[in-house]
Amino acid sequence: MIPRCKLSFSTMTLLVILQGAAVVLLCAWYVQLGPCGPAPSEGKVHVLLLSSWRSGSSFLGQVFSQHPSVFYLMEPGWHVWTALPKSGARVLRMAVRDLFRSVFQCDLSVVEAYLPERHNMSSLFMWSDSRALCSPPACPLTPRGHFSNNSECHRQCDGRSLHGADEACRSYSHVVLKGVRFFELESLYPLLQDPGLDLRIIHLVRDPRAVVRSRERSAKAFMFDNAVLLEQKTMPAVDMQYRVMQEICRSHVRIHERAVLKPPDFLKDRYKMVRYEDMVRNPLFEINAMYEFAGLEMTAPLQEWIYKVTHGKGRGTKKEAFEITSRNAADVSQAWRTTLAHDKVKRIQEVCKGAMSLLGYRTVNSDKEQKRLGLDLLAPRERYYFSWLPPKTEHPSNV
Repeated sequence: MIPRCKLSFSTMTLLVILQGAAVVLLCAWYVQLGPCGPAPSEGKVHVLLLSSWRSGSSFLGQVFSQHPSVFYLMEPGWHVWTALPKSGARVLRMAVRDLFRSVFQCDLSVVEAYLPERHNMSSLFMWSDSRALCSPPACPLTPRGHFSNNSECHRQCDGRSLHGADEACRSYSHVVLKGVRFFELESLYPLLQDPGLDLRIIHLVRDPRAVVRSRERSAKAFMFDNAVLLEQKTMPAVDMQYRVMQEICRSHVRIHERAVLKPPDFLKDRYKMVRYEDMVRNPLFEINAMYEFAGLEMTAPLQEWIYKVTHGKGRGTKKEAFEITSRNAADVSQAWRTTLAHDKVKRIQEVCKGAMSLLGYRTVNSDKEQKRLGLDLLAPRERYYFSWLPPKTEHPSNV
C-alpha cells in the first residue's frame, strides 16, 4: 500500500508559494540566457581592434584610448605569448581568446596568471598607453575628458594596484582591446555569440609593402613573435620575413572573406574593415565612421587632436617606431616607395598577391613605376569591397 499523508492547508499554501517562486526564478534565469531577454552586457560595448604588427594599429588604439568613454588596453594577448614562449600561434589562440573575454568583462584576474608573482598595474603590457589607466579611479593624474601623456603617466602612475584597473574598466561604457594575435575569425565566434558581450570588430589592414618597410626599421623587436607565428620553424632570416608576411596576408584574406562572403548571422553589422591608407588620407571622416560603428560620438577636442597627430612634419624616427607622435601620416604611408628596393617589393607582391588584390592594393611592375608618387596604388573602396573577391580562397596558393 502507498502510504497516505495529510497536509494542512497552511502547508499546502506554503508549497504552492514555493513552487510559484521556483517557476519565477526559473523563468527569470531562462530570459537572461535567451536571445529575447534584456542585454546581459548592461549596455556596455566591446570593440576588438583586429590587426597585425606595424599596420597602424597603435595609432588607431590611441584614437579610441583618448576617447572619454573608452577603457582601452593594448594587446593583452602579449602576456599569453610571452608566458608560453615555446608554443605556436595555433596552440595559444584559445588562451588568448579566453583572456580577451575576461578583460572585456572587466575581470583582469585572468591576466594575473601570466604576470610575475609580484605585480601591479604597471605589469600590464604598454599600460601607460591607456588613458583610462592614467585617469581616476586607476590613477588621479589625468582628469576624464583630458588627453593623457604617456611619459607623465609612466612617472606618476607607476606601481598602482591592478584592482584599480578593474574598477576603472567597470566605470566606462566601452571596452576596447587591440589584438594582433588572431589569424582567423573562427576562434572569435564564442565571443561574438556570448550574450554577455556586445562585440564589434574593426579589422585594420595596411599595404604589405609599407608593413615590411616599417618592420625592417625595428626587426629585432619581432624575432620572438615571428618564431611563435611560424610555429617555431627554423629558416634563414632572409626567408623568414617573407614567410611571416605570407602568413599575415593569408590571415587578412581569411578574416575578410569569412566576414564578407558568407558571414554567420551573429556577425551581421559587427565587422568593419578599414584600410590604413584610407584612414590617413581622410582621418576625420574615417575615424568618425569607426566611432559611429562602435556607438561613440566625435568631440571637438578629439577632432583637433586627430588633426595634429596626422598633420605633423616628417615620417618619424626609428626611436619613435613604437610611439604616437605628430607626423605627416599620408607621407608615412608612401615612404616604402622611395626606400624599399624594387626586387624586395616584387618578392612581397608575389607572396601577398591575393591579399593585395582582395584589399585593393595595386602592384608596381618597375622601379620607375614604384617611385612615380603621382601614381595612385590604392584602388577605390567600392571596387575592392564589392567585386574583388576571388571565387575560391579557402586555401589560397598565392596569397
